[in-house]
Amino acid sequence: MPVSLDKLLVVGISSRALFDLEAEEAIFRNQGLDAYRRHQIANENEILKLGAGFALVRALLKLNALTPERRFVEVVVMSRNSSETSMRIFNSIEHYGLDITRAVLSGGASLAPYLQAFNVSLFLSLHEDDVQAAVNSGVASALLYQKPENVLQELDQIRIAFDGDAVIFSDESERIFQQQGIEAFERHERENALKPLPEGPFARLLKALSFIQNNFKNADGRAAPIRTALVTARSSPAHERVIRTLRAWDVAIDETFFMGGVAKSDVLQAFKPHMFFDDQPGHCDRARALVPTGRVPIITQT
Repeated sequence: MPVSLDKLLVVGISSRALFDLEAEEAIFRNQGLDAYRRHQIANENEILKLGAGFALVRALLKLNALTPERRFVEVVVMSRNSSETSMRIFNSIEHYGLDITRAVLSGGASLAPYLQAFNVSLFLSLHEDDVQAAVNSGVASALLYQKPENVLQELDQIRIAFDGDAVIFSDESERIFQQQGIEAFERHERENALKPLPEGPFARLLKALSFIQNNFKNADGRAAPIRTALVTARSSPAHERVIRTLRAWDVAIDETFFMGGVAKSDVLQAFKPHMFFDDQPGHCDRARALVPTGRVPIITQT
């Protein structure tokens, strides 16, 4: 009987996001595919350094080791490499002891069509076209920035931080702010305070993490080794709709920060997330030097 991934949190990650392949990417761009192929084959026993998404993937996979009776997370490497040039990736996965057994090797083709086939809940990549296509197809996806220097420090918990509008929630309210200004935004949020915000691209991921947290607590009373944070530019009076929306979704976020326009960087540095997801390039640019950061593109399909 076929294995089902339907009840798992499935993370699809590109090989360039999992490992540091920037030198190889430069060879491909400057010298072409044949030079890249020769380089990868000649160096297939050279272990790759860690990439921007490695810390998050390693942390998530630890959930399975903590619950041998049940598997929560599956990671699928999704690469534009061909099978011919992929041995270095698999050798590096084995070297670091990552429990990753599934892969998509598209030979240069777009990866987006294969996300649904593997029931991917979160897709991480450094290839902007793939990330945009994934978001357009309804999959939570982020374009990762290169990792900061402290990314490899070990933490006892999986820590993930989210922006609110256009990430956990839809961009409906944010568009009002951008087009009509702060007064119109606050008036809209007061008038709709009792109406839950529409789901954004990362709502499904947040709900999946909340489900895992609850299952850990129900299993043996232990607190789940996951901690989530909402770090939003909202402030009073726009806070009420957020709180009521999460309550309606039956989702409890561990830490919430209503920043009111104050820079998020210091809070993020204190929280120490394995990944921070935000849609605003300015917020991401300030955060990327301090914490692993992924930018969530706006959906562009009509």
